[in-house]
Amino acid sequence: MIETCFSHIECAECGHTQPANIMASSCPACGSTWLDARYDYARVKPLWETGLSARPAHLWRYGELLPLPVRDPEVSMAEGFTPLLRLYPYERMYDHAPIFIKDERQGPTSSFKDRQAALAVTALKRAGITACVLASTGNAGAAYAAYCARAGIQLWLFLTHLVPGEKMREAALYGAEVVKVDGTYDEAKAVAAEFAQRKGIHLDRGARAIPGKEAMKTMAFELAEQLALEFDSKHGCWVAPDWYIQAVSGGIGPLGVWKGFQELHTMGLIDKMPRLGIIQAAGCAPMVAAHRRGDATAAPVTPHTLIHVLATGDPGHSFVMLDKAVRSNNGIMMAIEDGETFAAMRRVASTAGLSVEPAAAVAFAGLERMLYEGIINEDEIVVVNCSGHTFPAESHVLGDQFLLSLDAGSGVTNRGARLKDALMTLDEQVTSILIVDDNPNDRRLIRKLLKARKNYRIFEATSGKDALLIANEQSPDLIVTDLSMPGMDGLTMIEQLKWNPDTADIPVVVMTAKSLDDKDRRVLDEYVVSTWTKGTYEARQFIQHLIQHVESDTSNTTPRKTTRKEQGFTDSLVPFTTVLLIEPDRSSSAELQSVLGQAGSIVVFHASTGREGLKLAYEHRPDTVFCAQTLPDSEIESILIALRKDTGLRQTPVILYSEAEPRRHKNERISSLQVLHVHRDDITPERVTLMMSEALTLVG
Repeated sequence: MIETCFSHIECAECGHTQPANIMASSCPACGSTWLDARYDYARVKPLWETGLSARPAHLWRYGELLPLPVRDPEVSMAEGFTPLLRLYPYERMYDHAPIFIKDERQGPTSSFKDRQAALAVTALKRAGITACVLASTGNAGAAYAAYCARAGIQLWLFLTHLVPGEKMREAALYGAEVVKVDGTYDEAKAVAAEFAQRKGIHLDRGARAIPGKEAMKTMAFELAEQLALEFDSKHGCWVAPDWYIQAVSGGIGPLGVWKGFQELHTMGLIDKMPRLGIIQAAGCAPMVAAHRRGDATAAPVTPHTLIHVLATGDPGHSFVMLDKAVRSNNGIMMAIEDGETFAAMRRVASTAGLSVEPAAAVAFAGLERMLYEGIINEDEIVVVNCSGHTFPAESHVLGDQFLLSLDAGSGVTNRGARLKDALMTLDEQVTSILIVDDNPNDRRLIRKLLKARKNYRIFEATSGKDALLIANEQSPDLIVTDLSMPGMDGLTMIEQLKWNPDTADIPVVVMTAKSLDDKDRRVLDEYVVSTWTKGTYEARQFIQHLIQHVESDTSNTTPRKTTRKEQGFTDSLVPFTTVLLIEPDRSSSAELQSVLGQAGSIVVFHASTGREGLKLAYEHRPDTVFCAQTLPDSEIESILIALRKDTGLRQTPVILYSEAEPRRHKNERISSLQVLHVHRDDITPERVTLMMSEALTLVG
């Protein structure tokens, strides 16, 4: 097993040292949050000087120089050791060789921020942290969302309104709570910090936190190993490039890479330090402006660029460190106009076959100008960081409640009051209520009255089965439920809700027209906040009760305990099976849902058309599909073909039922797509499980 040589922490501003601790947040001497991990390099050198070729090809191969030496297999996605590719078209265009790209697009979320997220989230999990707040301009948010999903950590992600919707959807797809802030990135960071403090949730500090820079330096280690292989190890097991070029927002990437090369140089494994090419979008280039003026610090700017991922207006102390690195061996800081960026984006795609996002194209535009102006000398080895992707997350997968909006009120002078008002608005949006009732008019009325008063997120369920599934997935702050419903009734749902430790703490308010016996009252007295008899109260009085209760409950700053499901466990008290029922007839649908409900712990999603059925299939990935043969043949065929083409659904059992005797469907195309044909009357509580098993054998 690899052992870390992490020895102590040094303050980047005053030089004070403190014991090694990956979760350290500030310097006890000066209060600075810019901390640097230090290692026992004398111990590491003999272990690394003959190379690391026998070790696994991921960033954890460098464990001696990481604050956590061993990956967590439940969190890690084999991040790191991305390809090093020759950029032959550019070598020919500019008569310069060699030029390489470090293809960080090949990471789990297609960004070099995967390295940061992998190490940071692993540290959070080992520290027992179950909820985290992060502000991001896009790529870090997607990376953290993916890794937090694997670690069972709830992520509150604050993004500016300028972040592309595709990136917001990508983060939401991983389960993050996405908060869109109508303000700058620096305002988003301020709101995120205030939110974390108010809710008592861990705030990730990005570039200033120890995991960020330590993870990024693994790019330098990989480059030195990969370049040695490219040049047949003529220079030993480690070779540094002459230039490392990267587009910069906050600066964590090149800061980490620079540190990695410094450590290799300190151990004598490389004989030179690379020159840094730091490229910024001209509409947000505070580092470039300060560097050109020779300023000690970078004055904050308001971003005016279409490259929103790079829109960090206040780089803070990272500029001081990057400026020092650039000046130490004649590197360069350069600003690129958006037009140059988009031209480079098209050029690198059409000439080199590389689809890159605008932020990466900024680096390529910088490379082109440096080559054209002769800044890069002949035969110097050049490496460009190529990160990010151009492929959007599908919007229809998420529905319409993945995004929380927050107006930070840019331009208002009273910043404190602005943040307070914005956070009060956010408190409403992050509060969720589940309404459980099979009567759509009752659900609609409660939703309408609540929305007229507060901007809560509202979820709806039509049965106890649906409610249990939503409660497990969404962990609402309050459940409002009827008692008389088809399948599993409200009382049974409440009991199972309270028996499950993951949902036991969710308060429940009951509204019912049912006559209650002594047993019913005992259950309600033990488990629910209050019981309201329909027809005996005013709607406004009921809504005011809900608001008062949920706001007094959510005012507690202790975050809800992370559920076992969020932690990666699947052994819930209730063994759910999900069924998609596609049935156009309403009465027949109600009867079948009742039958399925009596068959066991089955959650039913109902669709009345094939189109609606496919949408539900993509959203919920059901265990089995029941489909009425009363649908047109063309609709049934379209459903089956779509299911069999989808890699996540092609093994889903499909049961076609009709009033006729079971037989192969007259449409040969439908009969060839592994379906089970049954008579409608044969679908009974006793036979449902057997039918599912028989249908499964057809696709297994």
